[in-house]
Amino acid sequence: MAIIDKPSDYFNTVNYAGNGGSQTITGVGFGPDFTWIKQITGTTNSQLQNSVNGAYFFFNSNTNAAVAANDGLTAFNNDGFTLGNVSSTNAGGGSKYASWNWLGGSSFSNDASGTGIGSVDSAGVVNTESRFSVVKWTSDGNTNGTIAHGLGVTPSVVLVKNSIGTEDWIMYHISLGNSDILKLNTAAVQNSGTGSFAGTTPTSTVFKVGSDASTRGNNGNGMYAFCFASVPGYSKFSAYTGNGNVNGTFINTGFKPAFIMTKGSGNASSWCMTDVVSSPFNDGSLEFFKANEADAQSSKSNYDILSNGFKMRTTDADYNGNGNEYIYLAFAENPFVTSTDNNSIPTTAR
Repeated sequence: MAIIDKPSDYFNTVNYAGNGGSQTITGVGFGPDFTWIKQITGTTNSQLQNSVNGAYFFFNSNTNAAVAANDGLTAFNNDGFTLGNVSSTNAGGGSKYASWNWLGGSSFSNDASGTGIGSVDSAGVVNTESRFSVVKWTSDGNTNGTIAHGLGVTPSVVLVKNSIGTEDWIMYHISLGNSDILKLNTAAVQNSGTGSFAGTTPTSTVFKVGSDASTRGNNGNGMYAFCFASVPGYSKFSAYTGNGNVNGTFINTGFKPAFIMTKGSGNASSWCMTDVVSSPFNDGSLEFFKANEADAQSSKSNYDILSNGFKMRTTDADYNGNGNEYIYLAFAENPFVTSTDNNSIPTTAR
């Protein structure tokens, strides 16, 4: 696979100020298919919207609520999106927001009976260069259903949400194996995922759902999955072990991160998110959000962002407890080595 020289063509963070009315946000650099918005200065819920579900319809990462609709995001555009007058996306009075945006790019659909791939029909958007897809299917209520994800490679992360009822967000992460899962809307430790993904590792074509209604769904439920696979120089989904020291663990991603999400898998800890736009100063007090909470952005001494990864600078158990295991999701600001540069790059702080 070729190295992605310009990661911002596929993932980009855009911050903006709310105006309490309606406005169009530009500067994303592409037409996003998945946009996650969080108020920086307030304690509103996050809003996660995707082009498969359509404008107006959203989930919250910090709750297990069913899909809902409002004027928070009213359209996806070629270079961004349009907002309405909703406090979680566009309040006035000096409110500031972060938006994290991913490009899908190409529509796909899979007729399971016709293609012989999977057991349940699915459709969505996919980008086979950045290895990202948003998948929608209608549950048939059966355990051990298999759903085509469109990536063409085995996903490292599959994040599933049932759109009907109060079902948790369920994450398969490659570093947890096929028997354990994490829940995005809680700080809970990893637990058995045999009921979620049937104790089965995804393949290059499908992932399997088990008996848990959070992933299987009841008959007729609309189901969504956000699927990612690592791409050298652009994204990495892996794990590290904390050492409980301010001279902490170094995590080599192979690129300078633009966005990092970490979660303790064996200890109750928050889903901590940092990006280089919302937290531009790499001074040991990076500002962060919690995906599982409605809290405003806050500052904490946690880690340094480097040209080829990030290094822990804290004893905080949310990031670097001694002997604790942590999973992470990271997307690049710059590749460590580009397709036109075969020379090594010094490891330096941003």
